[in-house]
Amino acid sequence: MSSHDRQADDGIEDSLRSSFLRLIAPLALPMAAQQFMVALSSCADSLMMAGVGQNELAGVSLAAQFQFIFSLFLTALTVAMSTLVAQYWGIKDRDTISKVSAFVMRYVLLVSLVFFLLLVLAPGSLMRFMTNDPSLIPAGIEYLRISAPSYFFLAASQVLLCLMRNVGLVAQGTWVSFAGLLVHLALNAVLIYGWFGAPKMGVLGAAVSNLTSQALIWLGLMLLLRVHGWAHFGLKNILRREPQLQRDFWRYCLPLLGNQIVWGGGFSMYTVIMGHLDGDAVAANAIANMVKDLLVCGCLGLGNAGNVIVGNMLGRNEFARAKRTGGELTKFAILAGVVTGLAILALRPLLLRFVGLSPRATGYLSVMLVVCSYYVIGKSINVTTINGIFPAGGDTKFGLLCDSVVMWLIVIPLGSLAAFVFKLPVLVVYVLLNIDEIIKLPAVFIHYRRYRWLKNVTIKGEEIR
Repeated sequence: MSSHDRQADDGIEDSLRSSFLRLIAPLALPMAAQQFMVALSSCADSLMMAGVGQNELAGVSLAAQFQFIFSLFLTALTVAMSTLVAQYWGIKDRDTISKVSAFVMRYVLLVSLVFFLLLVLAPGSLMRFMTNDPSLIPAGIEYLRISAPSYFFLAASQVLLCLMRNVGLVAQGTWVSFAGLLVHLALNAVLIYGWFGAPKMGVLGAAVSNLTSQALIWLGLMLLLRVHGWAHFGLKNILRREPQLQRDFWRYCLPLLGNQIVWGGGFSMYTVIMGHLDGDAVAANAIANMVKDLLVCGCLGLGNAGNVIVGNMLGRNEFARAKRTGGELTKFAILAGVVTGLAILALRPLLLRFVGLSPRATGYLSVMLVVCSYYVIGKSINVTTINGIFPAGGDTKFGLLCDSVVMWLIVIPLGSLAAFVFKLPVLVVYVLLNIDEIIKLPAVFIHYRRYRWLKNVTIKGEEIR
């Protein structure tokens, strides 16, 4: 090939990459911001408990695991919703989108009711499952009971945000989430520490702040959607049956739900294993997870944006373009993971200096952050493909199979044996519990290259096939 031809090819590739960036950035950046705000809001209560005491921090962080488990159901339902909504928005079918989002709202509210009853009626049993350290349980029980109603608002808000990011309202949803986050942080400071003459409420203040901010976010999103002509969340619409659409929805949702339960259940088992070691390990693990969750948000935003964009293309039968976009997304996922890992390492000295843990917990945290720095590279690639690109074309079964094997047949047995049979050091157990995302990578790349995710899943797409 001549130098002129190579330069021409390089120019075409640069043009395609520039076009990709213009396409992905307007979605990925607001979605990353949304993910960051959700993550920060979720861990703000635990982080600000550090100013009250290490036991309170550890207890609230364990209680927050139930919101994490709850979010697994929300993720499955909203990703399946996005699979349909993104492709129907590709052909601008507003009526079908309204029907899908209305019955998904019904499902998430039913799941919220189940969690609400569990948190109110059996908080002690839930906390004793998470840890056998009696000094951590009272704070967790108090937090669970008061924050239980927030699950309804959180669930409804996630459906509304899913709708908004698929129909061109992602920036507006981001601003509402940002306002809710500011309210949460301000109320936390006032109610936890008793600022401005308010009573010093500690754990109770964190729970009240969480509930208030979630309610305000839901209200703001509802008002915005009404302004933009998406006022279809009345009781009549939510209860309406749509047999064919619901069959399509559950076809993609059930594998996703299974995947979320398998992955999330496995991830929660990691926390349970660490929770049965010692209080210092629990506190250090809580901080490490918060740092990881906050900094990986850029990667999650890329995956969510990819789900929407690839889904739009597949809904319009633009298969070649969707294939090229998927390739660019995976490259950027690798880059985003490396950048995130370097950011964790850069922040490590600052965190160790100011986190306020005991000397032994600080020593644990120092090594845990190094482990997180390579973990997020695998996480970035896997979340972009398994949670983004693959579901965009209705390919939702691979993640279930992959996580079932990796987490439940490899990582959890290894971690359990290391912790409870061989009594290995805490940090050895932690390393073993954080190899899952790396183990998945070969299978993910092989599955990606088979291109089974290049499908149109709309009703019209089914008719064409």
